[in-house]
Amino acid sequence: MPAQDRAALRIAIIGAGPSGLAAGHELLAKGFSNFTIFEKAAAVGGTWHNESYPGLACDVWAHSYTFSYRPNPDWSASFVEQPEIEKYLQTCATEFGLDPHIRLDTKITRALYQGDGTWRLESEGGEAFEFDAIINAMGNQHTALYPEVKGMESFEGPSWHSTEWNHDVDLSDKHIVIVGSAAAAVQVVPEVAKSAKRVTVLQRTPNWIMPRGRVPYSDRRRAWFRSVPGFMRLTQWAQRTMMGFVQAGVTLGHKRMEQFEARAKKFIDSTIEDPELRKAVTPTSHYGCKRGLVSDDFYPALNEEHVELVAEALSEVRPHSIVTSSGREIEVDVIAYCTGYRILDFDRIEVIGARGESLAKVMEEAPEAHKGIAAPNFPNYFFAAGPNGLCLNVPYFTTIEQNIATIVRLLEEKQRAGAAAISVKEEANRAYNDWMLPRFPLFSWGNPSCNSYYRSEDGRAPFLFPGPFKEFKKLQDETGLHEYDVA
Repeated sequence: MPAQDRAALRIAIIGAGPSGLAAGHELLAKGFSNFTIFEKAAAVGGTWHNESYPGLACDVWAHSYTFSYRPNPDWSASFVEQPEIEKYLQTCATEFGLDPHIRLDTKITRALYQGDGTWRLESEGGEAFEFDAIINAMGNQHTALYPEVKGMESFEGPSWHSTEWNHDVDLSDKHIVIVGSAAAAVQVVPEVAKSAKRVTVLQRTPNWIMPRGRVPYSDRRRAWFRSVPGFMRLTQWAQRTMMGFVQAGVTLGHKRMEQFEARAKKFIDSTIEDPELRKAVTPTSHYGCKRGLVSDDFYPALNEEHVELVAEALSEVRPHSIVTSSGREIEVDVIAYCTGYRILDFDRIEVIGARGESLAKVMEEAPEAHKGIAAPNFPNYFFAAGPNGLCLNVPYFTTIEQNIATIVRLLEEKQRAGAAAISVKEEANRAYNDWMLPRFPLFSWGNPSCNSYYRSEDGRAPFLFPGPFKEFKKLQDETGLHEYDVA
């Protein structure tokens, strides 16, 4: 392809988190230089820049949580916390040569398809931009999800969601209630228990928690990572191999699921002292129905005298107290909502496609994408991680890199064909999503017996791909313009 054909294509990337950086890296690697990465925050990093709640860390092994083309020998431990990951991502942006392409403090609020293969983008600040293609790299852990309970606005003390932690509040003389007991809570509780006068944890349903087994890396070990590439590759291989076991662990009827559940229960028995508390934190669902968690110190924190687990949901908030589902009223000084995120929140920006339809409305009615990256009637518009666009048995970076590689290849084919626009065929999208339907019930997270954010009210399971990464990659490798309407 002539270089000018690549340079002529104007590409907008929305979001400067891991997927946005992956998109920029791949575009430069393939000769596309006319792109802009829009980031609403003041710095690169996505979730790892925007959030800073106590104990925030990645729950997968550090050396598996990197770009494949940019390993990091300087991780301080086998699991690392938010500041290190943010620094890594910002370093990558500079090393990849992306800094000149990034526009910080620019929140895109609207994208309107113009009908001629171009998109008009509008920012919160009133600016307008025109591009030929859009890569939505906004991530899926952003919009705070609050419980729908009476009286939340009436609370007179400090309250916040974990996504916007208020570090200015001194908890040393405070009774704080943590609403929720999942991914954020298992990291927050041990930390606030070190300083708060009293901690109450509200748990609607227990979660499967494995010991994290965090191992600090010595200076000598990090020096080995830097000087012996084979040692680094071996460590990455080992950590990614361990992640691969998760696929079998969430497959109904597989022996690995029994092993995972047995190990998690053994962890409970070995760390929780009170029999009633052990019963309260033991899940009744299968492993993987809800997100599997890792923590070395959540269960020990629950043993502390000033920490209480209340195995009930929040039903009401009053000016100085909260009320649980059983009617128990508890006076508290501070409320922290560790209640997760809205998944696949496509209404964060208004996107209007070729038929004048809103992407948010289309996705609300049927959250579907073709191979995780494209939706019919939204020409030249791609998801870095759309519905069913992530695989459970590999690190996030691995799937993102695959999605981005497929998107950029499609853009290459588009330019090579001299096309103004490509839009995935409705029949191709329908056939693909119908193919997935009978596969969801094979997994704990997609089975009708499971009630979690992985499944929507109408029974869809639009978050994960129902199969291993190897199969997902094969499907994407087979994609091409034959699956797209070309104009």
